[in-house]
Amino acid sequence: MAETATALYELTATAALAQMRAGALSPVALVEALLERSASREPEIQAWVRVDADGARAAAGESERAYREGRAGPLAGLPVGVKDIFFTRGLPTSATFAPFRDLQPDIESTAVARLRAAGAIILGKTETTQFAAFDPTRTRNPWSMERTPGGSSSGSAAAVADRMVPAALGSQTVGSTLRPAAYCGVVGFKPSYGRISRFGIIPLAFTLDHPGIIARCVADAALLYGTIAGPDPRDLTTLRRRRPTLRAKPDGAPPALVLLEDFLPLATLSVSDHLLATVDRLAAAGSRVRGARLPMSFEVLRAALHLIVQVEAVGAHARLLPRYREHYGPLLRGFLEVGRGVPGQAYIHAQRVRRRARERMHTLLRGSEVVAMPTASSVAPERSTTGDNAFQGPWSLLGWPSISIPSGLDADGLPVGLQLAAPPYQEARLLRAAQWCEQRLGTLCPPSGT
Repeated sequence: MAETATALYELTATAALAQMRAGALSPVALVEALLERSASREPEIQAWVRVDADGARAAAGESERAYREGRAGPLAGLPVGVKDIFFTRGLPTSATFAPFRDLQPDIESTAVARLRAAGAIILGKTETTQFAAFDPTRTRNPWSMERTPGGSSSGSAAAVADRMVPAALGSQTVGSTLRPAAYCGVVGFKPSYGRISRFGIIPLAFTLDHPGIIARCVADAALLYGTIAGPDPRDLTTLRRRRPTLRAKPDGAPPALVLLEDFLPLATLSVSDHLLATVDRLAAAGSRVRGARLPMSFEVLRAALHLIVQVEAVGAHARLLPRYREHYGPLLRGFLEVGRGVPGQAYIHAQRVRRRARERMHTLLRGSEVVAMPTASSVAPERSTTGDNAFQGPWSLLGWPSISIPSGLDADGLPVGLQLAAPPYQEARLLRAAQWCEQRLGTLCPPSGT
C-alpha cells in the first residue's frame, strides 16, 4: 500500500480510517508510526501506564487481513488509548493504585468491548489520577512541561495532544474529560448520563460518573461516541434507546448560542477576554448569541455537586480505605476521611437541590440553542494541581452532554477551551454546534516535540 506523505501520527481518526478504507494506508504502518512516536515522546510526556506494542501489532495484522478480505469493521485498524480505570482484556487496570498494579479482571468494560468489536486497536492504557480523583499524576502537558495536563484523564489528553494516538477514552465525574482536553488543546466530549455504559469501569461516584472521549476533532469524538453509546443490560442506568446515528454537518445552519454570564467574572481576565472575543468571531460568522444567567446559584450547584461526590466516593471506597489506607494519595484520603462524617440528611438535601436544578434549567434554553462558556477558569496551571473543575461541574451534576473544543491560545501560547452544553440526550444538536464552531476556530498543534 502507498502511504501518505503526511506523518502518519498526524492523521485524525476519521482521516486514518478513510485512507485505510481506500487502501492507501496500512493498519500495520499506522500502528508502527504511533508506537515509534510514543517511544520517542513518552520519556518526556509520560502519558502511558503501559503501551501494548505486541498486542497492537497483532491486532493491526488482523485488521489488515480484514480489509483485504472485505470484512473490516467500522473502526478497523484505528488505534485508541484507554484510561486506566476501564477493565481491558489482557491488560492490568490499576487506577494508579499500588494494590491494583497487577489487577486483571475476567470482564472487559462495555466501552472497550464495543471498540474492539468495531475493529479498533487498543494501543495501551493511559495515566489517570488515583481512582480518577484528585492527586496529580506524573504526566506533563505537551504545551508546557511545567504545566498540568489536568485530571483525571491526564494521560488520555496528553497522548492525543502529542499525537501518540488519535483518540482515547476518558471519564468525567466532575470535570475530568473536558478540563484536560482544554488544557491540552484537544476535544473532550462528555455525553449525557446513561448514554455510555459504566460497566467495567472502576467507580468514583455512581450517579455522576460519565465515560467520555478525547480526540483531535469533533468528528472523531462523534465517531467513537456512535460506536460505544447505547443500552447495556449490565448497567441499568443506561438509556433504553438504540445507539445514536450521527451525521456531521459542519456547513449547516449556524448554532444559536446562549452565553452564560455567571462564569465570566469567575475566570481569569485573559480567559474571560478570550471567550468574549471568540463569541464575537462566531457571531460575525453567523451564529446568533444572547446572554443569560443560570436559574440557580452557581455556588449552590457547586456545593451540591461536591457533597454528592464525597458521599458516593466514601461508599465506593468503604472496603478499600480501611485495608489499604497507606496506599491512598493524600488528597483523596483526606477527602474520603472527611466524607465519612457527612450526615445522610445532607446527601438527601443535595440530591433535592440537584432535582430542582434540573427542573429549572429547562427554562434556560429556547428552541435549538446550546449554552457557551469557558471550559475552565484559567489555562493550565502548574503541576502541583490538576486545575479548577468548577466550570465543568454543573453539566456533570445535571447529566447534560457537554463538549470542549480548542478556541485558540492565550498571550503565553497556552490553549484555551470553549465549552458548549445542551439539554439531556441532545448530543446530535451539541455535536453539530461544536463542529460548526470548530470549523470557524480551527484546531491546535502543540509546539513541543514536533
